[in-house]
Amino acid sequence: MKLGFAGTPDFAVPALERLAERHGIAAVFTQPDRPAGRGQVLHLSPVKRRALELGLTVHQPASFKAPDAAEMLRAAQLDVLVVVAYGLILPAAVLELPKLGCLNIHASLLPRWRGAAPIQRALLAGDRVTGVTIMRMEAGLDTGPMLLSRPIPIDARDDAKSLHDKLAALGAQLIEESLRALRSGAAVEVAQPQEGVTYAAKIDKAEAAIHWGRHAEDISRRVRAFNPWPMAETLLAGKQLRVWEAEPIESLGLSSAARPPGSVLTAADEGIDVVCGTGVLRILKLQLAGRKPLRAEEFLRGQRLDGARFGTL
Repeated sequence: MKLGFAGTPDFAVPALERLAERHGIAAVFTQPDRPAGRGQVLHLSPVKRRALELGLTVHQPASFKAPDAAEMLRAAQLDVLVVVAYGLILPAAVLELPKLGCLNIHASLLPRWRGAAPIQRALLAGDRVTGVTIMRMEAGLDTGPMLLSRPIPIDARDDAKSLHDKLAALGAQLIEESLRALRSGAAVEVAQPQEGVTYAAKIDKAEAAIHWGRHAEDISRRVRAFNPWPMAETLLAGKQLRVWEAEPIESLGLSSAARPPGSVLTAADEGIDVVCGTGVLRILKLQLAGRKPLRAEEFLRGQRLDGARFGTL
């Protein structure tokens, strides 16, 4: 089959590599280069960077609503367009241009977590299982029929980065299986269930502020969900402090009832125990603004936290 590939971030790269190696890709579509950093230098998307390394033809339309962009896709005469976290809307007329349609790799077990941030929302919700779904794209938001889905467990220590990497690898495997089934005529498409629909709204940076009045388990989920972006944050003596790793713990007989949320209960090599609205959170790795991330043991060599209280941004 003559394949096209549309994707932008790191999540799409494993699928790009696998399809380029085993099937060949006639054209790659990715978002336009964007200015980033202090110097506002134009940065290539991870997909563009890897596609150029692989010697693939890259197109960067600003939108597929423009007639010339749609014509570009029509001229490619693709059998299938594989779409992975592309970030641009494909109009219904464009979805119909490839002979066998457009297939999407989605990082959840649909219909749970349709939308922009399925990995983070699964972690925030405390889901024990997630997975990847290969879906035929249609006009609705992640509503199309499913060709293949496969679950994986969410480990208690998984954060957004580790879960992202597992799902990206799984997605690359499943899209190859789906294309093989489609080519042989063995593919079976199943409509998504009407029950169990949830939406994974885009992450807002304001969500990363730690509110110590919450349950320790809730804060722990936020630390995991927002690593590596936007990072859970608190204040220490008025300075920004990022929390990289943390876990809820038993209070071990230490009384936290009389202490306000955010108070440091104990600070030792094994972690910094902080009073929450319910329960205690042990911070394992943290970072002051302008410094590098440190394990609790290293952090405490340069910081005294006796009587300290973390604040809310």
